[in-house]
Amino acid sequence: MNQTIHIVGGGLAGVEAAYAIAKLGGNVKLYEMKPHKKSPAHHSDDLAELVCSNSLKGNRISNACGLLKEELRMLGSLCMESAELSRVPAGDALAVDRDKFSRYITDVIKNHPNIEVISEEITKIPDGVCILATGPLTSEPLAQEIAKLLGEESLYFFDAAAPVVAKDSIDMSVCYKMARYGKGTDDYINCPFTKEQYDAFYQELMNAKLAPLHLEEEKKIKVFEGCMPIEVMAKRGEKTLLFGPMKPVGLPDPVTGKEYHAVVQLRQENAEDTMYNLVGFQTNLTFPEQKRVFSMIPGLEHAEFLRYGVMHRNTYINAPKNLLPTNQLKRHPNLFLAGQMTGVEGYVESMASGFLAGINAFLYIHEEEPIVFPKETALGSLLAYITDETIGNFQPMNMNFGILPKLNERIKSKQERYEKIATIALEKMKEFIQENHILQGDL
Repeated sequence: MNQTIHIVGGGLAGVEAAYAIAKLGGNVKLYEMKPHKKSPAHHSDDLAELVCSNSLKGNRISNACGLLKEELRMLGSLCMESAELSRVPAGDALAVDRDKFSRYITDVIKNHPNIEVISEEITKIPDGVCILATGPLTSEPLAQEIAKLLGEESLYFFDAAAPVVAKDSIDMSVCYKMARYGKGTDDYINCPFTKEQYDAFYQELMNAKLAPLHLEEEKKIKVFEGCMPIEVMAKRGEKTLLFGPMKPVGLPDPVTGKEYHAVVQLRQENAEDTMYNLVGFQTNLTFPEQKRVFSMIPGLEHAEFLRYGVMHRNTYINAPKNLLPTNQLKRHPNLFLAGQMTGVEGYVESMASGFLAGINAFLYIHEEEPIVFPKETALGSLLAYITDETIGNFQPMNMNFGILPKLNERIKSKQERYEKIATIALEKMKEFIQENHILQGDL
């Protein structure tokens, strides 16, 4: 069986799937509705656009997402290659210049002889072998088609993005550069609050006007915990933000040693070091209210907002009920799902899901057995979790050490324990790659 594999969606999962297939010699038709049509959260015409943040999270293997990134590097991930080339300073985290990141991937995909990129909105599932990687922003017609195919309504939650400000509009006489606990270099700009400043900011945030969602389901909103709007978090209590995105611990003034009541961190957004995003400040406030309230942050009184935060609907399926750990639909083995619509949450998790779908779709057209990554690996544990039929109330999941197998030995230090789990995972991944020729680029 030698045929073209159709991939719907040119996000992180879609491009990873396409590249994995193309490297193996398979033919791909990649459908992406941009630039002709964009969701409210999209700005760029390029593939693999990073919508919410420019951070791919921690880079050390003692960080669960860092471990997953290392596994993807071992597997030859295109997105990881691009991330290294477009990296910007962010301490222990891997953050990228969004435009350079997406542009590099777009150039590779569009210039690959085995990949045809088609700028078209797909409203019906293509015939044959297909990977649906339309992401959490799946257009309504296709979302309805998927729901009809599965015989149930798609699940959903609402996600939000943080604003971005111009660096030269930040008052550095008020702010200071420092990494929390001195980890990494001093890559973050810190905006410190006194208690009085925080109290005033909190009150205005609580009373700020929200942007309308214009959705029938507005009253049934489910917000994903990992990307919660700052105003939603604030409603949980006056001190909630002090244990979240405005936590001051580990960020004393480097000159005076003074400790503050609250601190907002700004992270570099682009390689030219001209743009910074407000870390953890995803929001659904109206644009005028974002300008008014966030300008109360010390050092941002005269900030130029280059991009305001937005909130949008994210669609995902009931993966335990419908999906195999090979990323195939149980009742339709020629259909593969990839990315956040499967219930993996996060940029890197989407890349990993796309890679797996691409490899297994290629194996399927060659009538070979699909592969399932070992549960001891980060990738294997993530797919095992989202396809676990014992899960009752399924919710999207970020990569974390809690879904990896426990150690047989007791290690008190969390850092050492995670490093040991990560070492086992990487050893297992190395063995798995050596045992599977497909992962070495050879069927």
